[in-house]
Amino acid sequence: MAAHPGARGTARPATHHPHPATADRPTVLTGATVVLPTGAVENGRLAVDGTRITAAAPENAQVIDVSGHYVVPGFVDLHNHGGGGASFTSGSVDDILKGIHTHRLHGTTTLVASTVTGSMDSLARRAGLLSELAEQGEIAGIHFEGPFISPCRKGAHSEELLRDPDPAEVRKLIDAARGRARMVTLATELPGGLDSVRLLADHGVIAAVGHTDATYEQTVEAIDAGATVATHLFNAMPPLGHRSPGPITALLEDERITVELINDGTHLHPAALQLAFHHAGAHRVAFITDAMDAAGFGDGRYWLGPLEVEVADGVARLVADGTIAGSTLTLDRAFQRAVTVDGLSVEDAVAALSATPARLLGMADTIGSLEPGKSADLVILDSAYELKGVMRRGEWVVGPQLG
Repeated sequence: MAAHPGARGTARPATHHPHPATADRPTVLTGATVVLPTGAVENGRLAVDGTRITAAAPENAQVIDVSGHYVVPGFVDLHNHGGGGASFTSGSVDDILKGIHTHRLHGTTTLVASTVTGSMDSLARRAGLLSELAEQGEIAGIHFEGPFISPCRKGAHSEELLRDPDPAEVRKLIDAARGRARMVTLATELPGGLDSVRLLADHGVIAAVGHTDATYEQTVEAIDAGATVATHLFNAMPPLGHRSPGPITALLEDERITVELINDGTHLHPAALQLAFHHAGAHRVAFITDAMDAAGFGDGRYWLGPLEVEVADGVARLVADGTIAGSTLTLDRAFQRAVTVDGLSVEDAVAALSATPARLLGMADTIGSLEPGKSADLVILDSAYELKGVMRRGEWVVGPQLG
């Protein structure tokens, strides 16, 4: 979500080191509970050589004892607008890299950069800049959240800039992203909505139902047209009703849909999260941050385009009316809360934070699980699920803190 260049917070951002040094020789982690696709393995062993996980440890490998810890795959965030005081929508390249690095410090090794509602020209320009960062491997692609959303469920988006999802304009954004558009959130009940879903599906871009006032029947139509994601399920859509089940029921019941959940304790009651897991299962749930600039930065005043936001006690709300305005969540905290508050198993938390979003992005052959040949993206957590190390592509972003 866009922040004014003058955004301020009370905490300092993390030091920006976008390119940490590669380990000087292969590494073997031993003694930890290693969470694999087949389950958690106690007293496990994980070998890394260069940028990849390997099946066997090379002879000259350094051995690091991580007993009493968990080793899990690096986290994958499908929906993230910024962090560290920086915005993916309005910041410079250096600002964007600072925001990306902030989230890497919290275990997010793969990130899709999300925009927020703006003019078509400004979004096209932003898409061009973000596509360059995608080409460099800094981000996994671009998610356009708005402007094709319902004014009835606009959340923290500028109503004056909203528009119906004209397929020609949707195509303009896809073209501006130069093959790096990953997802577009739209209210599919609006004029042009279903045709836009079909256009996105034809171009290999995820059509996400969100910021929508659709009925149950309209949502079913959107799914049949090719929509495959629910943008932050429950938020910015009609509530579930026993006579008007609305989009939530349609999105939960259909196996073709992956549902995003913001597990920060503000956007969702734990019972709502449990409802989603019960009906969709971990293989269809993707935890996201929906983070704005204050993530990893601090409380204070920020701007979302023309909308002023107050972040207090880590909760972002519009100054004008108190509407929740994104989150300050990082995925390490989403993981910890999932296990300690929501009662999920470590394996289910790993699926929702890594495997499921990786599969949705079509990247499951390289990321999302700890398997030989895949990218050496991993997170070390202690017994209380506090982050103690992050490796991305064989490089320590956060060196093991085991003392």
